[in-house]
Amino acid sequence: MTGITMTDRSPWTVFLIFLRLGLTSFGGPIAHLGYFRDEFVTRRQWLTERSYADLVALCQFLPGPASSQVGMALGLSRSGYAGAFAAWAGFTLPSAIALILFALGMASYRDAIPAGVLHGLKVVAVAVVAQAVWGMARNLCPDAPRITIMAAATCLVLLVPSALGQVGVIALAAVIGLLLFKPQQGPAHDPLPIAISRRVGLFWLTLFFALLMGLPLLTTLFPNPALSMVDAFYRAGSLVFGGGHVVLPLLQAEVVPTGWVSNDAFLAGYGAAQAVPGPLFTFAAFLGASMNQTPTGWLGGLICLLAIFAPSFLLVVGALPFWERLRRTPRTQAALSGINAAVVGLLLAALYQPVWTSAIHAPNDFGLALVALVALMFWKLPPWLVVIGSGVAGWLLSTVL
Repeated sequence: MTGITMTDRSPWTVFLIFLRLGLTSFGGPIAHLGYFRDEFVTRRQWLTERSYADLVALCQFLPGPASSQVGMALGLSRSGYAGAFAAWAGFTLPSAIALILFALGMASYRDAIPAGVLHGLKVVAVAVVAQAVWGMARNLCPDAPRITIMAAATCLVLLVPSALGQVGVIALAAVIGLLLFKPQQGPAHDPLPIAISRRVGLFWLTLFFALLMGLPLLTTLFPNPALSMVDAFYRAGSLVFGGGHVVLPLLQAEVVPTGWVSNDAFLAGYGAAQAVPGPLFTFAAFLGASMNQTPTGWLGGLICLLAIFAPSFLLVVGALPFWERLRRTPRTQAALSGINAAVVGLLLAALYQPVWTSAIHAPNDFGLALVALVALMFWKLPPWLVVIGSGVAGWLLSTVL
């Protein structure tokens, strides 16, 4: 039973669902995809496992934060443009507001959260990603060839740990899928309810490239601090592949040498960004609020936040109409069979590095991760409750051991 009603499709409902995820989704982009899968594929049944994997594959190809782009696409499919904005706002605002508050002088609260709690949140990310890998592998790797692709993708991504390596693995898996799997019609396609025409999609893609090329020119012709900030953060959001951590050197090159933000403030904000839920791209809000020029504070944070996420919105709404039509063709379905298996491999690689290696350092860490996994998969406890429980357990273990 899906339990879908008209209110389920209202932007307000979409906002509240993503707000809860934005308040509890710790663990980085791969863990976020695990939370999304549990919420929207398993629990709410907004889309099928295959459609979700196809959506993840598309967002892995696009520059920008993949988990936020998947969230925007989910909101778009439920409630149009307002739903896309509601999904982004709900998932993004909790961490953005926390980081702006931190930038405005609440550094004294940085050490208020015990280290054991933060470590417990890292450990629960292991369980979240493991659950996602297990569930997706059961559905998307049902035979030996696709299990082999999954394993090979895992090994290749671990050997070439870069955004280029991830994109290359997905592209290679698409070619293998074309050669190995017989194209199928009909049941292999699960339509995504995206009511955007290709003409409108082309408009959004054109706007994306126009801003990418036009903003530097406008900044040169009309020097203005706010316009310079929009240009810098829009460019960073447009050109980064591989998720939030990859954008950090780009942002540092933009804001530290120019004197907009000191290097000490940059590093302090990065540390704070690790302790909040939601996407790491909200680090832009901290930087905007820390500017040594106007606009700064809340206005600066909002400008930088909107600027760094704007490319993701334009790319998602622009690419989805073409992706939706393309993924219906038999040859694309064959390629997607390989891509989906590779996506599971990417998740499995991420489960080891960095999720496992950054969280599991002792037997008690492994035990806590195992309990969290059992709570998610077999006790069917809600993820937010498991997250809170793991934080408390991490704190208790740190005080006892």
